[in-house]
Amino acid sequence: MPHTDSIPAPWTDHPVRPLGDREFEQIRDLARRTFGLDLRDGKQDLVTARLQRLVRAGGFHSYHEYYRHILSDSTGESLLALIDALATNHTAFLREAAHFDFLRQHVMPELARRPSVDIWSAACSTGEEVWTLILLLRDALPSSKLRVIGSDISRKALATAARAVYPAERVGVLPPAWRDIGFVKERGQPDLYSVKTSIRTLATFRRLNLIEPVPWPIQFPVIFCRNVMIYFDPPTQAKVIANLNESLEPGGYLFVGHAESFSGIRHALEYVRPAVYKKPIGKRGGSCQKS
Repeated sequence: MPHTDSIPAPWTDHPVRPLGDREFEQIRDLARRTFGLDLRDGKQDLVTARLQRLVRAGGFHSYHEYYRHILSDSTGESLLALIDALATNHTAFLREAAHFDFLRQHVMPELARRPSVDIWSAACSTGEEVWTLILLLRDALPSSKLRVIGSDISRKALATAARAVYPAERVGVLPPAWRDIGFVKERGQPDLYSVKTSIRTLATFRRLNLIEPVPWPIQFPVIFCRNVMIYFDPPTQAKVIANLNESLEPGGYLFVGHAESFSGIRHALEYVRPAVYKKPIGKRGGSCQKS
């Protein structure tokens, strides 16, 4: 049996004991403490499916051995691999298109006189939201200096975002003018499109854990943080909302997923419309309220 304090020699074929209730609770607690993921009851099969490759590749005979190894790995690499495996990275270009319509119609006119505009795409996953925002900003604010910061907990997702190469069917949902401005076919691979350099230079990507204090030196007029808080329990949601609020300038807008609700959570934001909130003007933090 391998020593749990070091990575054992990998075996390509060896029995791994099924994920037990106690091991599930250990991994569940670790995920909640380290990056806020709420693995609800009944998610044992999901955890098994997403972690079994790491367990087998490490030569562990049980999920408890694997869990012990994560705790003992002082480099933090094993924990990052766990996060990459458990994080859900589903997104799309123009996902929840009503948000982009509201942004163009109601928010862009407020930003039109600014010489520069920075927007934060929190939980940007594989980058589609970042590129959609940049294309909209270029279209709506042609005279402004633009930057969209994309952050995510998953290194794997961020690597895909930075690579900025996507299947043609995913890019196809964008308006033709945006496709022409933003993308070029990959040489020798007609089914793949890559983001043009002129668009890439307007994006910055950074790994960030939303349950930790956010280190930005500026506040943003717009933050997108969509379809990630559904994976958090209410106390973690409240912590994330507070962190986002600190990074939002007075009068700024926070966009969340349409499946997400602040109901029962104390926060300092004003409700605008479903999945859109605004920070009160004249208050850095705002007074807390319960939705």
